[in-house]
Amino acid sequence: MYGSEKVPDGSERTAFRKAEKKYKLYYDDTSKSSKKKKQPKPVDLSEVLDFKSILESYNQSGDLPPGILSLQCDFNFPVFSLENRPGFYFIPRALSIEEQCQWIRESLTTFPQPPNRTNHNAFYGPINDLFIAAKEKKVLVEEGNGPTSLDSKCNPSDSNGDVHGWEFYEGHTVSSRGNTCKSILASVLLRKLRWSTLGLQFDWSKRNYNISLPHNKIPDALCQLAKRMAAPAMPKGEQFQPEAAIVNYFGIGDTLGGHLDDMEADWSKPIVSMSLGCKAIFLLGGKSREDPPLAMFLRSGDIVLMAGDARECFHGVPRIFTDKEHAEITPIELQFSHGDDLCFLEYIRTSRININIRQVF
Repeated sequence: MYGSEKVPDGSERTAFRKAEKKYKLYYDDTSKSSKKKKQPKPVDLSEVLDFKSILESYNQSGDLPPGILSLQCDFNFPVFSLENRPGFYFIPRALSIEEQCQWIRESLTTFPQPPNRTNHNAFYGPINDLFIAAKEKKVLVEEGNGPTSLDSKCNPSDSNGDVHGWEFYEGHTVSSRGNTCKSILASVLLRKLRWSTLGLQFDWSKRNYNISLPHNKIPDALCQLAKRMAAPAMPKGEQFQPEAAIVNYFGIGDTLGGHLDDMEADWSKPIVSMSLGCKAIFLLGGKSREDPPLAMFLRSGDIVLMAGDARECFHGVPRIFTDKEHAEITPIELQFSHGDDLCFLEYIRTSRININIRQVF
């Protein structure tokens, strides 16, 4: 899924794969010095659709580029669509800075909490309070190898219940025992967090929703936001019913390979996709990987809707921009630049979060 996704034979030659390789992060390896910081290779961004510029031009003059349409909606901001991609809608700056920061906080603290599943479940089991543990510099230690097995007076700082025998300990407790513990820093686990699932849980091994897995309903505030934002893409007279969400976490160099979101029953209902953090490139292809995809920037606060025919279009994220010049997250940095929010600032400076909400049935 993230860069290591296996692609079908011959896909190296497809139009979609060529676009992925064009925009993917590669480093310039001409420098002989290992001490010199690696520099990203330049990439031609001249063909990337920029809805920020389109919005600014539209607000000033009402003009739109060929193939871009503006919808009349009950929003205080424009909703754009593409003439040759029916069912695709782009809502730039849909979320205020305060809303963006709210959902960044929730994505890091609340959304990975059990019974929601994450990519860590398969090896470590459910992990409680990962973000807090990372902030407090704790270490996840395999039960039986931890300090308690060597010193009965030393208790774990937190327990993960039945997490296949892993518990959080204070970092100094583990380091004092040398390398006798099988352990991993909570901060490393946080950086290796790739996805979490809300509401009905998605089974990645079987690629379907497992309604038998324990789950909580999607938070009401997120439901209400998704319902409101989904309106332009909904069939007339119907209301979006959020039943599941997948939260994707991107770090430096991470990608999301071209794919279809095809596990929901009714494709007339949209996927509501919220972008948070560093700017990314989004590829929207056609119904075949052979169809040349359209590249566009996704910035923090943008929302994309994909419904109907657009649900059959291959799409992916070949690049996120984490350098200060291109990340475009200065307003978020200012919002997170004090007190307890500094830990969120440290994370989001080099990360992107995507929340995509779905109606399953």
